[in-house]
Amino acid sequence: MGAPRRVSQARAVAEVAELARTRSGETAFVGVDGPGGAGKSTFARRLARAVTGAAVVSVDDFSGPGFDEWDWDRFAAQIVAPLLAGRTARYQLWDWSRDEGGPWHDVAAGTLVIVEGVSSTRREVALAWALRIWVETPRELRHARALERDGPQMTARWHERWIPSEEAYIAAQHPQERADLIVPGDE
Repeated sequence: MGAPRRVSQARAVAEVAELARTRSGETAFVGVDGPGGAGKSTFARRLARAVTGAAVVSVDDFSGPGFDEWDWDRFAAQIVAPLLAGRTARYQLWDWSRDEGGPWHDVAAGTLVIVEGVSSTRREVALAWALRIWVETPRELRHARALERDGPQMTARWHERWIPSEEAYIAAQHPQERADLIVPGDE
């Protein structure tokens, strides 16, 4: 694998649309990784709008009691295994406001699956990624977005748990170096 290419969001959208066209009828995974507040969810939705039938799966939905980060075993069982076997995946969304499992959601096999969230492309997620995208955004903007999105009641959780966790992940795994594309999150 070569060095990641820095491209605009528009260029990345065009590349993902072309990937979906060439892999039509196949399940193909695109990872959208980056630190909290970088704009991953917004960008993933932009990608999905460009590809008919694309699904967005947020790793945030794989939270739960007793997990400091994400329940990767549940992700593998509910998303990866069924899709790789050619079956529809069914997973439970996480209701962050109630801190419990929420409604169930289906993802059809044979589609483009955009997996987004902090650490979504970590090495332990044993997927043959069709494309890995790192969203890069200045720290000040990320923190302002997080405060606006989550409110001041989540500030302690951000500073005590989430930021140290994402910084440890980035320092240990260097996901931005393993990415295929790096896009700005402030476009």
